[in-house]
Amino acid sequence: MDYGRQAIDFQNPPAATPESNGVSRRSFVVTSLATGFALASEPILAQAITTDTKGLVVNEVQVPTADGKIPAYVARPAKAGKHPVVLVIQEIFGVHEHIKDVCRRYAKLGYYAMAPEMFARQGDVSKMTDIGAILSEVVSKVPDAQVCADLDAAVAFAKASGHANADKVGLVGYCWGGRTAWVYALHNPKLKAAVAYYGLLEGMKSPIKPRDPIEFGAEIKVPVLGLYAGKDTFVKAETVAQMRDGIAKSGSGSEIVVFPTVNHGFNADYRPTYDKIAATYAWTLAHDWLKDHGV
Repeated sequence: MDYGRQAIDFQNPPAATPESNGVSRRSFVVTSLATGFALASEPILAQAITTDTKGLVVNEVQVPTADGKIPAYVARPAKAGKHPVVLVIQEIFGVHEHIKDVCRRYAKLGYYAMAPEMFARQGDVSKMTDIGAILSEVVSKVPDAQVCADLDAAVAFAKASGHANADKVGLVGYCWGGRTAWVYALHNPKLKAAVAYYGLLEGMKSPIKPRDPIEFGAEIKVPVLGLYAGKDTFVKAETVAQMRDGIAKSGSGSEIVVFPTVNHGFNADYRPTYDKIAATYAWTLAHDWLKDHGV
């Protein structure tokens, strides 16, 4: 219940307890998206933004992958045409109402916005109430290779839909999804641009997450905009400086902007860390970044 109020140790998550409502790994635990917000993200603050669906087509889809199907939320303009694609990548809470709302916000701007459920095989985090269990039982077990393959599949699905221009694909990720933005940018050089909101740059390395972003910043060819928080206990200033040094050598044109007076999660309008001024400005920066790079 303190998520957003106190630091969570992503590097050393506590062991899950029997009462944590964790889900053991099995094939495709999540076959459909939950409604509302994830249980672990409660209490939900009244400031949470709700974007309407006027002028939009929104639905849940099933994205074929190499080993089955994963659910995804899609929001797109109702008007005919092939719209540029924005992949919206979740926090540790999965594709819950906030992520769906972000998709609708981008769809209002003319994008085919898609949020695939990246934890579908490892666990249904929407029903879990214990942050430690989410980190140890689910997040820590999601391989980077799986994430990249599923995002490739999401792009292929968008292209096949007839409503998307798959030559113009961007990505926006938050928290866990912010790290994913860097990882996928390295994986897919055809990505036009990416935006990483306060994604971890180090500390998640493991056999299934072979490299931290600070290790490959100099290799990225896709322009990535990093939006970070000056008071973030998860991403230290020296780490951001190291990442800046790396991307400066990449030739990608990537940049990092730090909002000095805000904390991790400043865009999450349903959480105590939300900062309206920073979130509004970051939204403008993110949208301009995508447009300026052809998305």
